[in-house]
Amino acid sequence: MRKNLGAKPYTYPQPVFIIATYGSDGAPDAMNAAWGGISDDKELSMCISASHKTTKNILARGAFTVSMGEAAYAAACDYVGLASGNTEKDKFGKAGFHAVKSEFVDAPLIEELSVAVECRLKSFDPETGRLVGEIVNVSVDERVLDENGHVDVARARPITFDPFNNTYVALGEIAGQAFHDGLALK
Repeated sequence: MRKNLGAKPYTYPQPVFIIATYGSDGAPDAMNAAWGGISDDKELSMCISASHKTTKNILARGAFTVSMGEAAYAAACDYVGLASGNTEKDKFGKAGFHAVKSEFVDAPLIEELSVAVECRLKSFDPETGRLVGEIVNVSVDERVLDENGHVDVARARPITFDPFNNTYVALGEIAGQAFHDGLALK
């Protein structure tokens, strides 16, 4: 038996994306956004409100970074979603984040978060909130790389948002091999 919940934005997993920008004064800013994902080979799309300071910064600077939230920094990632950059002047610093200038776009990388997608603004629709960024680089902190130079999900411990229970869930257990396990059913 199934239970109908109605039309809601509930899917698994919802990434915890931390969008980082520079403000007009050059200060770093960050916000938490769960509604987004890869929309083309070199494109990332997200839904964010035009009223966010981060959105205004993206429109002014034409660039942003998107880091994956991590279990070790779940409270900081949650905080930058709770506090508004429009009223909280140093929420980036209060979260305990440290900015490192991207080599590729006019936006900060967050030193504490190990995986980041660096983007140039392609488009933003203020009516729908759809933000589209061109992926120009993915940077990874070496601390989460294995001996073969691949990201080790157990070291990064990315988190997802569980909209059914309003919790963050850490990823890490491998459930199968993509593009391989299904071959047994062919």
